Amino acid sequence: MFSEVLEKISWNDSTKAIYAKTSTDVERALSKEHLDVNDFMALISPAAEPYLEVMAQLSRQYTLQRFGKTISMFVPLYITNSCTNHCIYCGFQHNNPIARVILTEEEIENEFKAIKKLAPFENLLLVTGENPAAAGVGHIERALQLAKPYFSNLQIEVMPLKADEYERLIHSGLNGVICFQETYNKANYKIYHPKGMKSKFEWRVNGFDRMGQAGVHKIGMGVLIGLEDWRTDVTMMAHHLRYLQKHYWKTKYSVNFPRMRPSEGHFQPNVAMSDRELAQLTFAFRIFDRDVDISYSTRESAEFRNNMATLGVTTMSAESKTEPGGYYSYPQALEQFAINDNRTAVQVEKDLKLLGREPVWKDWDQVFDR
Repeated sequence: MFSEVLEKISWNDSTKAIYAKTSTDVERALSKEHLDVNDFMALISPAAEPYLEVMAQLSRQYTLQRFGKTISMFVPLYITNSCTNHCIYCGFQHNNPIARVILTEEEIENEFKAIKKLAPFENLLLVTGENPAAAGVGHIERALQLAKPYFSNLQIEVMPLKADEYERLIHSGLNGVICFQETYNKANYKIYHPKGMKSKFEWRVNGFDRMGQAGVHKIGMGVLIGLEDWRTDVTMMAHHLRYLQKHYWKTKYSVNFPRMRPSEGHFQPNVAMSDRELAQLTFAFRIFDRDVDISYSTRESAEFRNNMATLGVTTMSAESKTEPGGYYSYPQALEQFAINDNRTAVQVEKDLKLLGREPVWKDWDQVFDR
């Protein structure tokens, strides 16, 4: 399990090593065909900032080689905001006095129909709070079954599950799982997650192993930018990615690094990341791994997402609603976080085409996984 590997990687030593990188380290990394995590650390270090244009061009080149000019489009659907966790930065956290909604089967289908009217979405991400008793595996399974007639590619972003539960959901149409570790800093993890199942660091970080063991087709990883030093956190995620690729090599992977946005919890981020730094991280990850999907959500602005669509990003959400019932009966309940790109899906498609990109609404089908 990855938690055992992580125990051997010092957070403090990694931080020191990143900030000790020099221009020589950066140039060495940029000249290599196959990079290791040490090279990745050089590319995200302050020493790499003068090389941003070189990194951007390499990132563009590698993205075109592997993905062409396509941008895979997806839409998230929140089917419940019920949650037993106490994450201090989240609008859904248990202590927030908000209306809790668990969509019924009829309401879920109404959401599907409303989404299909927005754009020809085929990639759906089902999202929940973490309340296994009220909206557990059975509820998620039924939502997947209801979604199959409407969408070709189904992913979930829910509480970490057991391996056999992931297998169960695969039989109901599940193609991919997205899970955010939030932060890999085990020493401070419980500060942000004081109560609930999410407070169990090992259970969460080892959830990716359970996904791999179950044979999940695609695994999405992410850290939440704003909790801890972002450079160290994404270095730990790079270690994690390499570990998963070695052990579950049949699985495809994606990465996401969302910057914190306002939420009902009124949590003020501990770390701010500039647009320039997010661009550096995106370029560094593409140079580090040419095959990994890099995803941007509507947390980021329209202008920034447009710019990055030609430089490394390969997957985007569009016209996202971050509260249950958001598409059919909007507004209904409190959103999880505030979005920053309010364009319609049609407008996102138009803007991407003006940039010479090709939005892809469907790029996967079950027939290819047999």
